[in-house]
Amino acid sequence: MRRDRSQAVVVRNGKILMVKEKIDGRIFFNLPGGGIEKGETPEEAAIRELKEEANVDGRIIRKLSVQYKAENAGEVHTFLVDVDENQTPSQGIDPELEVQAIIGVEWKSLNEISEVDRMYLWSAGLIRVDRFKMEAKRWCDEISYPNIQK
Repeated sequence: MRRDRSQAVVVRNGKILMVKEKIDGRIFFNLPGGGIEKGETPEEAAIRELKEEANVDGRIIRKLSVQYKAENAGEVHTFLVDVDENQTPSQGIDPELEVQAIIGVEWKSLNEISEVDRMYLWSAGLIRVDRFKMEAKRWCDEISYPNIQK
């Protein structure tokens, strides 16, 4: 079944607003986001999801990316969103879930996020945010890969 999704990238002081979730015993960080409702634009969905999950109002700055899910299962729209400095994010809810997976919201720098969660951030278009593009340019040219043991 096709299901489009929209999500928000909010950056403050070099950190990214992340939703902390616990599903099936695994704790991970995600961008605030979720399904696009019927009659809703991707932009409207990103702002609504940010409000539901992090209790803040935002304003779209620009689109960062559109990803396509495997097997034509939908699109994922990612937007760079501005949140006024006077707003303090707090744990919200995911109204689509009977059992709440959201266990917090946190500002995270890239070195505080697991490799797999960072992978999703880069694929969502984080490289299109100047501050993070500049950070990536400072990385070395050595090949590295997580130590995966079977």
